[in-house]
Amino acid sequence: RGMEDVVTTEWLAGELGADDLSILDCSMFMAAMARDGAAEFAAAHIPGAQFLDLDAVSDKAHPSPHMLPPAAQFGAAMAALGIDRGNRIIVYDNSPLRSAARGWFMLRHFGAEKVAILDGGLGKWLAEGRPVESGISVARHGTRFEAAQRPDVVDKAALLAGVDEPVVDARPRPRFEGSEPDPRAGIATGHIPGARNLPLGELYNPDGTFKAPDQLRAAFAAAGVDPDLPFVASCGSGVTANSIIVAARLAGGGDKARLYDGSWSEWGADPATPKAVGPA
Repeated sequence: RGMEDVVTTEWLAGELGADDLSILDCSMFMAAMARDGAAEFAAAHIPGAQFLDLDAVSDKAHPSPHMLPPAAQFGAAMAALGIDRGNRIIVYDNSPLRSAARGWFMLRHFGAEKVAILDGGLGKWLAEGRPVESGISVARHGTRFEAAQRPDVVDKAALLAGVDEPVVDARPRPRFEGSEPDPRAGIATGHIPGARNLPLGELYNPDGTFKAPDQLRAAFAAAGVDPDLPFVASCGSGVTANSIIVAARLAGGGDKARLYDGSWSEWGADPATPKAVGPA
């Protein structure tokens, strides 16, 4: 592995300003949260960071929200932000969705090797009294990001045809079980038949840092999932699922994990897909 998947605030504070270091704020919110990631970034961000708008850098032609964009679009977006594919890239967020994990997955999917999540995100950084700046950062010119693509994504057709590995769903249990309606209009309730449920909140401590490896292994075990074996991560719209993949890696596995990018917002919108309700 190019570098650790997660770094501490102390580590990042010591690396600020390094020539080969890029920092991306990947804060993203659900509409109901009534928060604006770009505006919050302009108000306060880690010095030298750029804002990666996960919703803007997506496949707008796809009916499902913020799907992975074509490689050329992603590469152009990274170049515009001054992000070199060979740099050490640190992603963070200040969102209950823990959306830095989505940024981590996207960068790796498109060929970056050295990508890490700031453990605890901006919340921990601020709580420790570390420096922030405001305004819009000026991107470095002349950078190129030649996007390649890893085979770490599964689509709806593949799932309908049948995959060997289990689907692991990061949504809260009431949404997974179908006892609570989906927040998006026109989306059915429930889960993909046979899926396991590993809610996002079971992966993190209250301060937004990932739980310890042994606690993560216990959470996977409780969900009936072996993090060392292949699995497909899913969620509401392909954001929180990425935390399951990172958590599996922190627990010593995760190398064969794949993402169902469309997740429930795609599956639940299709009347033809099979759906299950109740506990896993």
